[in-house]
Amino acid sequence: VQLQASGGGLVQAGRSLRLSCAASGRIRNINVMGWYRQAPGKQRELVADITRAGLEKYADSVKGRFTISRDNTENTVYLQMNSLKPEDTAVYYCKADGVLTTVIGAPIEDYWGKGTLVTVSS
Repeated sequence: VQLQASGGGLVQAGRSLRLSCAASGRIRNINVMGWYRQAPGKQRELVADITRAGLEKYADSVKGRFTISRDNTENTVYLQMNSLKPEDTAVYYCKADGVLTTVIGAPIEDYWGKGTLVTVSS
């Protein structure tokens, strides 16, 4: 199973970006898909996640500005980021929790994607 994130870049404060993360491989279903971020010198933190049923969770710092969504048929998760602030600058990572594959006997596992850099200038 691989997760491929895209959509990062350099943007001015107040503008928007949309991140995408597609999971590929012999996937039967994914329980939770989410986005984390890690700013320089800080620990990785949860930004938002969404269950297969569509239940969303957000960090307080992004509530009202970011929206997470997912396409279960495509095993893809999105993060719409509006009203970006310089403090949103970080490497953003997607994660898939509770991945069940079609491989008989394979355990349910979690997977991380490689990060995508988001830089917000003031």
